[in-house]
Amino acid sequence: MNNLIQTVAVYALPVLFAITLHEAAHAYAAKYFGDSTAYMMGRMSLNPIKHIDPFGTILIPILLYFSTGGAFLFGYAKPVPINSGQLRKPKCDMAWVALAGPVANFAMALIWMLALIAIAIFRVDEDFFALMARAGILTNLIMFAFNLFPIPPLDGGRILTSLLPNKYAYKFVQIEPYGFFIVMALVLLKVLYFWMTPVMVIAQAILQLIVSPLLLVLR
Repeated sequence: MNNLIQTVAVYALPVLFAITLHEAAHAYAAKYFGDSTAYMMGRMSLNPIKHIDPFGTILIPILLYFSTGGAFLFGYAKPVPINSGQLRKPKCDMAWVALAGPVANFAMALIWMLALIAIAIFRVDEDFFALMARAGILTNLIMFAFNLFPIPPLDGGRILTSLLPNKYAYKFVQIEPYGFFIVMALVLLKVLYFWMTPVMVIAQAILQLIVSPLLLVLR
């Protein structure tokens, strides 16, 4: 129980920020490209309550934590409603709307990494903040890699659908009703890790390259 409380305390803010900004980024991108559906429904918001799904964001992660001893966690937020017909160039713009969420997670991972460097530079003597910063980096790298997996309804699936020729895109999008179950099966079979690991490693390497000038200060 103590471990659970500590884990929740460390991950609560990073997870809330990761989910909230991911969904808000989709809403902002959709409005930018002509679809105000999410904006009109109040989803272009930094209020976490607007994006939390009681079942997918709270209940499922808790049940999985206890049933697997913390070995496997999975959850999701309320999808942002997108009316692709209102986008100026529906097929092309949908790729940018989908990409906005993972880009937001990448940017947040960078912010948490900068926070971790600042903690080291200013020699903050409280481990909790460093643990939270590391949790923020990990959480956002996981969301970045996971959502880019090319199966609809994940963002990567929507991006791939936008890139495919119309004939193949139409056929590919037909698997969307089964996409959640396909992804869950790949997670449980640990097949998804062959995608997640290299994408996260590459993303982290890019982040470290971006912050490398600041790392010189610590030497």
